[in-house]
Amino acid sequence: MERILVVGVTGAGKSTLAHALSRRLDLPYHEMDALYFTGPGWAVNGELVETVSRMAAEPRWIVDSLGYPEVRDLLWDRADTVVWLDYPRRVVMPRILRRSLRRSLTRQVLFGGNRETWSGWLSREHPAWWAWTQHASRHQEIARRSADGRFAPLDTVRLRHPRDAAAWLAAL
Repeated sequence: MERILVVGVTGAGKSTLAHALSRRLDLPYHEMDALYFTGPGWAVNGELVETVSRMAAEPRWIVDSLGYPEVRDLLWDRADTVVWLDYPRRVVMPRILRRSLRRSLTRQVLFGGNRETWSGWLSREHPAWWAWTQHASRHQEIARRSADGRFAPLDTVRLRHPRDAAAWLAAL
């Protein structure tokens, strides 16, 4: 495991697991949302493909994302391992709701200096809405990619519950 993607729906705990793996395996960690959102108003990195291409060309890394569409294939082509947090909605939704509530209450600064806002909860782009509406399609996308012969060389670790992830991490 030298080039790892930690994938799953919003709120599954990708960043948390990626951080832990980064420390455990001494791998450089890259937060995909921080690479993608680079300025106020959720401005998108105009050089995302170039940024991710340079990162993916490195021999060792870990990324906490399936990858935004512009860089998804690039990451999957370069990765050697996919850790799939395939958690059910009943696990993900309380997590994402607690996280977004905390971020909104504390006005936590996020990627590009942005914050989750109370009015943002009404948007279909809000992480809670996104996790709910994209859960099935994200699952299907990851399942399709995991079964795709193009990505057959990838070692896929599919974890279906946080206790499975904790046990797997502890066994490394």
